[in-house]
Amino acid sequence: MNAPIKSQPAGSNKAWVDRRTKAVSRGIGMGAAVMAAKAENSEIWDIEGNRYVDFGGGIAVVNTGHRHPLVMKRVYEQMEAFTHTCAMVMPYAPFIEVCEKLNAVAPISGEKKSALVTTGAEAVENAIKFARCYTGRSDVIAFHGGFHGRTLLGMALTGKVLPYKAKFGPMPAGIWHVPFPIEHNGISVEDAIHAIELLFKCDVEPARVAAIIIEPVQGEGGFYVAPKELMQRLRKLCDEHGILLIADEIQSGFGRTGKFFAMEHFSVEPDLITSAKSLAGGFPLAAVTGRAKIMDAPDPGGIGGTYAGNAVACAAALGVFEAFETEGLLEKSVRQGQTIMKRLHAIKATGKGMPIGDVRGLGAMCAFDVVTKHGGHEPDAAGTKALVAKCMERGLLILSCGVYANTIRLLTPLTASELVLKEGLDILEAAIVGN
Repeated sequence: MNAPIKSQPAGSNKAWVDRRTKAVSRGIGMGAAVMAAKAENSEIWDIEGNRYVDFGGGIAVVNTGHRHPLVMKRVYEQMEAFTHTCAMVMPYAPFIEVCEKLNAVAPISGEKKSALVTTGAEAVENAIKFARCYTGRSDVIAFHGGFHGRTLLGMALTGKVLPYKAKFGPMPAGIWHVPFPIEHNGISVEDAIHAIELLFKCDVEPARVAAIIIEPVQGEGGFYVAPKELMQRLRKLCDEHGILLIADEIQSGFGRTGKFFAMEHFSVEPDLITSAKSLAGGFPLAAVTGRAKIMDAPDPGGIGGTYAGNAVACAAALGVFEAFETEGLLEKSVRQGQTIMKRLHAIKATGKGMPIGDVRGLGAMCAFDVVTKHGGHEPDAAGTKALVAKCMERGLLILSCGVYANTIRLLTPLTASELVLKEGLDILEAAIVGN
């Protein structure tokens, strides 16, 4: 099932991995010791012509698949016109159109505005800037296990030490963390809310808190879905104290959960919402969308960046929106999630091979834990790493995550065919049960 690759880089995977080791910082991780040469929809080929089913999606970046035709068409057209003017120097239509599209789909009532930047970490940092500017307050509450980026502020907000915080301190002041409800870890919604209330009694007065930031479904932290009760109580608490609620939807947005944004599942409106990753189908683009009065709080020039809202990336995003509008991708996300969850539960039920713990997900944002024994919850990080490697050897790309490094997350492009999805799940099952 190998495919010819045009302009294939010369050399073997091993030779290029050796070159990478000598040329690239050790701090930049490498999940697979192969070199990508070509990708289409939900498949990738390496430079030796080996084919892989992609269940990683570039870490949730290609919900619309690799090189979606509508995305590529817009990109080529934009490249024929211009690639960069800097949106702050001479603006252009695609930047405005993307903001209009985001304002239309964001699950926030009333007048909305958006700001475009380049990366998810930038979106998070700017969301905090908007919140601080609007409220005149400084502090932020985040959750254990949350991931909000690798910049200094994003790293401080992130609730996971290894590898994100280790050796990089000290962290910025005014950042507080509370537990995220996880039933099988014995942490309830009541525990999380009590921790915030205790924080207000012991560490920081509510009048100093600008925002609470939360992932509706934790990404790097292990794909834990926030309980609906938690979201509702956070909204109530924020309203009581004049605190803004920020939904970090960088990984859970753009159809991954069966809704355009995961917050639509909770019947709760955030004040600000961040997006990135699948926003532009493989091109670097991120955004903050929120209530207009909050988004207009900074002075002109206080938000932006040289590459922020790059014209080519904006064109790609318009292609992503078109794909969602014309191809029923939200419905496909729901169906894909149902297929994946049914198979994962069936694999667990066999009780064979590698022990599987909790299986969870929302829409097509699905995950399972690898544990030390059947029926248990003790994390098996080594087993998880071995499973990733075993799947790679068999032609399936999967990703691990989690505070205890024992979660397998599945981020299959929503455009994947039923045939390729089944092929990937067959490989995964064989790797787990030992066939």
